Amino acid sequence: MRRTYTSHRNHNSKPIIGLALGSGAARGWAHIGVIRELAKLGIKPDVIAGSSVGGVVGGACASGNLDEFESWITSLGKVDIIRLLDAKMTGGGFLKGSSLMGAIEESIGDPNIEDLGIPFACVATELGTGREIWLEDGSLLDACRASIALPGLFAPCRRSDDILLVDGGLVNPVPVSLARAMGADFVIAVNLNGDLVGHHFWHQAAVEEAIEEDDEASEELERGIAKWAGKVKSGLGVRLDAYISSLRKDETPDPGLFDVIVGSIDIMQDRLTRSRMAGEPPEIHIKPRLSHIGLMDFDRAGECIEEGREATRRQHEELQSLSRLLANGS
Repeated sequence: MRRTYTSHRNHNSKPIIGLALGSGAARGWAHIGVIRELAKLGIKPDVIAGSSVGGVVGGACASGNLDEFESWITSLGKVDIIRLLDAKMTGGGFLKGSSLMGAIEESIGDPNIEDLGIPFACVATELGTGREIWLEDGSLLDACRASIALPGLFAPCRRSDDILLVDGGLVNPVPVSLARAMGADFVIAVNLNGDLVGHHFWHQAAVEEAIEEDDEASEELERGIAKWAGKVKSGLGVRLDAYISSLRKDETPDPGLFDVIVGSIDIMQDRLTRSRMAGEPPEIHIKPRLSHIGLMDFDRAGECIEEGREATRRQHEELQSLSRLLANGS
């Protein structure tokens, strides 16, 4: 059942601030830097709308667990990421997602969305019809899992009514419209899709650097990749040696299997983001520069968070005006 949101603003009240956090896989950690920098300016969102990884970070913020979540994601290394990739070749995706969601639950819990301290909703896509679905109540973890179900990577989520849901970024990569529907008078949008096109599943240079710097971690990473790849190869019944090799070293200019999948989705999301934001422009548009971060570089949270902060500082003048508006109460 869809919740009803209304704006109660009048000429003597503060505007309702909405934060629209966009999709972008590992780059989504930049959202934390944005939220931190906004807080320094005295800007706290009244409502949060998220798509894909934006839903996960938004959920952590709305539940009051952003500190715990940041502590966890900044502790992740390459080996930790491999451990979270629970390969499963049935159910429509390479990954089941249970290990990842279990780790997220340890950081943010699993409250009901309607009980969160800040009104929150996230976007998913109905696989059978392509409809945009707003997840506004029920389990926070279930909503986040549906919103991040990137086709070809994570298996779709099946709801109790038998509807299959996949990644929200397929239909609404930066959910400005959802933030408006939640009553926001003033929307701050964080767009991670501006320079997605042409980049990779893992950023190869980062993998090579990690291997060169830590022999012990390198050996564990190799074992983890081999174990995970074995499950994938067994499930597919085809050879994936070229892709597996690409996780270790750059021997060929040809893209890996997942590079092709996510590269195609990146192109779609980039074009869709431009189109939707032209028709639904936010008041402030924050665009972190993260072209050097690969889709699965979840272990590079520190870099992403800092760029989120820096991208927010680049909008300093506009944000200062908003901060003064909030301070004046009108």
